[in-house]
Amino acid sequence: MSTVKTVTDADFKEEVLSSDLPVLVDFWADWCGPCKQMAPVLDKLAEEHGAKLKVVKLNTDQNPQTPREYNVMSLPTMNVYKDGQVVKQLIGAKPKRVLEKELAEFL
Repeated sequence: MSTVKTVTDADFKEEVLSSDLPVLVDFWADWCGPCKQMAPVLDKLAEEHGAKLKVVKLNTDQNPQTPREYNVMSLPTMNVYKDGQVVKQLIGAKPKRVLEKELAEFL
């Protein structure tokens, strides 16, 4: 079972901006092939590192407000939020080892 939670425009502030842990937000859409490739990678990342990093997904087609606020122009885009601020942005599909290296400071 996935430990990746789905968030929406409505609960983004509560789930992401107010989190005590750093949060990796995967901005994705159903039509995005690379987004689908990232799903199992993010599931594994959440499973292995969930105690240090919260992983959530936000469907950009169903929740257009948040991606617009954070200037998300490409999918998949993965933003890391810490203390309510974007502290890192990753664009495009990446293998798990590359993603872990990019996120090492949060893991």
